[in-house]
Amino acid sequence: MRLSDRVALVTGGGRGIGAAVARSLASEGARVAVASRTLTEIDEVASELTRTGSQAVAVQCDVGRPEEIASAVAHVSEELGRVDILINNAGIASSASLSSQSLQEWERIFRVNVTGTFLCTQACLPGMLERGWGRVVNVASVAALGGAKYISAYSASKHAVLGFTRCVALEAASRGVTVNSVCPGYVDTDLTRASVARIMEKTGMNEGQAVQVLCKTNPQNRLLTSEEVAHAVLVLCLPESAGINGQALVLDGGGFVG
Repeated sequence: MRLSDRVALVTGGGRGIGAAVARSLASEGARVAVASRTLTEIDEVASELTRTGSQAVAVQCDVGRPEEIASAVAHVSEELGRVDILINNAGIASSASLSSQSLQEWERIFRVNVTGTFLCTQACLPGMLERGWGRVVNVASVAALGGAKYISAYSASKHAVLGFTRCVALEAASRGVTVNSVCPGYVDTDLTRASVARIMEKTGMNEGQAVQVLCKTNPQNRLLTSEEVAHAVLVLCLPESAGINGQALVLDGGGFVG
């Protein structure tokens, strides 16, 4: 129980990677606040953790709204204690050619993926620095390391998250706080299932064929699981990982080597 004296805040924690991260942190003894806009989902995750003997709360929050973040952090501090671990997992994606990419959709993706990461970190980092211990893990993507057709907004937002990670990591480096990113390839989540649906719609492929298109981006010819990503996040949060800072931990079966 290496995190038994720590409090973690996980955004986008109601399902997929976020829910798996919440379970993983709780398994090491952390008290976990599960945050999302969808209250029913985070209530379910928090209740599950509580039933298994962990201390957990659900916190409804839109990461793109500063006032909601401030309220959420205050609520977590009141219920569980100070935030020691922040997992910026909330994220959205869409696909469009550059010529059809609307400014509204571009700004929507950046508001959640980039501004949300910035605002949550800005709200939690000062306390970590003051106490001399903290972990921030930003869930980015292999799209932060390269490009692909039709995902200019998503890829640009994840490039921004990775750049933000590296800069803040240097600010915090001498004060007991680490800031890292995980960069998974396609994970078996609702976000990926939406990608499968778009491939089917645009190409006429059946579901199996569309899934295989995404599996081929991984040399292991498969989708990752949320639990695999959660394990990587957990490792970065452990006391023994104090020397890992400003890094992008890639999970894609070996597709990206650089």
